[in-house]
Amino acid sequence: MSSSFPPFACLAAFEAVARRRNFSRAASELHLTPSAVSHQVAKLEQFLDIRLFDRTAHSVTLTIAGDDYLARVSGAMAAISAATDNARKGVRNSVHVHSTPSFATLWLMPRLKDFAKHHPNISFSMSSSVVHSDFTAGQTDIDIRYGAPHWPQLTVRPVFDEQIMPLASPAFIRRHRIARPEDLMHVPLIQSTVGVVQWPDWFSAQNIAHTPASYAYRFDRAFMALDAAVQGLGVTFESTSIGEPHLQKGRLKPVFASGEYLPVQAHFLVYPERHAQRPEVMSFVNWVLEHTTSAPDPQMRRAGLERSSGTRARPGRT
Repeated sequence: MSSSFPPFACLAAFEAVARRRNFSRAASELHLTPSAVSHQVAKLEQFLDIRLFDRTAHSVTLTIAGDDYLARVSGAMAAISAATDNARKGVRNSVHVHSTPSFATLWLMPRLKDFAKHHPNISFSMSSSVVHSDFTAGQTDIDIRYGAPHWPQLTVRPVFDEQIMPLASPAFIRRHRIARPEDLMHVPLIQSTVGVVQWPDWFSAQNIAHTPASYAYRFDRAFMALDAAVQGLGVTFESTSIGEPHLQKGRLKPVFASGEYLPVQAHFLVYPERHAQRPEVMSFVNWVLEHTTSAPDPQMRRAGLERSSGTRARPGRT
């Protein structure tokens, strides 16, 4: 085994303490003494040459380095746990998917029942974080990633064509009497900081020379930016595909019915070519693609936002 792989007992102790935020409760879960767990964590900290926890008499909190390390190893440990359970149960048809948090929460989870219905013999497990899976570590079968598709030696398939546009609650739009793109220069704007396109791109596409000096709210997850807009805190600039649950239920609506949006491809199914040899992996890939056809969704049809030659937009930075 590679010398860069720490003892698994140390990883198990670290993960349990990080999750429980308590050495005693972690020790009880692992059937060890608190001093043994503390020893394992100290051994891992020595191995990594970083401090993983800040300890006080009454609390245990992850350091920044510890939080980052947890995000990177939790997916691998979940995959090992799932693989072990499947091996014990004799399950062969299994697929482990890693996804970005917003895609997992707002797009994948509402449809997962359909996957189970059509593939009842496939054991499904999923982890979620913003850190890409390391396929060389055997963490996942498929990674659903967000961003510019620069992942050499991996199969990369776009999930869907997205429309990024201003979205707000119906009450907010009425209250602020938003009728023209210029009106957005005078209302609270919500920024999704990791978006591949941003508010200045949208204003530029509308031929408006405006770059917001500040934002009323800033979030590094799309689902939080969308939730803030649902609460009526401002206008968010987000994907109608990711925001579909809110659009379908009327909690949000496009601010402009004439279709001022930017088209992008930013979500991708990513996997090593060797994984395509497994039928269960391709079953999941094909299922996702079957649910992401290019046909306009019902909400967009109702709002009159189908693509047309008159729509002002430009490609996103993908």
